[in-house]
Amino acid sequence: MADEKKLIEGLQAIVTGLSQQADGHAIQSKIFEAQGFSKLGEKYAEHAEEERGYIDKCIDRILDLGGEVKNEAKPEAPVYTDVTQWIKYDLEVSKQGLAWLKTIVELARDDYTTFDILKEYYQDEEEDMYWGEQQLELIEKIGLQNWLNQQL
Repeated sequence: MADEKKLIEGLQAIVTGLSQQADGHAIQSKIFEAQGFSKLGEKYAEHAEEERGYIDKCIDRILDLGGEVKNEAKPEAPVYTDVTQWIKYDLEVSKQGLAWLKTIVELARDDYTTFDILKEYYQDEEEDMYWGEQQLELIEKIGLQNWLNQQL
């Protein structure tokens, strides 16, 4: 059986970290919209809402496991006006997050409910990572201005 204490700690870490990411994506959404990049703004607004859904699932699971949910302090995160710098930063966050998340998914392999939640979240983060990689490749191939025109 999975170590419930470690699972609860992992779920809490997701709640804390993902809260920060969701807020960051909501902020970036507004910045990109203000710059006229409505498609990019919409993408990150949707992403923030999706992340809040995973936060809710993790909170519910902590409570199901008898844990105590905390509203922990979150470290300051950067905000970017340069789209390329933002995508590079967000891609790195995804890569680091996936490496850490993989350990928590493995820990939950005998707790099928938690495993399913974490597996779904992992797959979503992996998709986000691939999207970031693809966008940077597109920027390289077609040029930043052409890419930005697609985001209007």
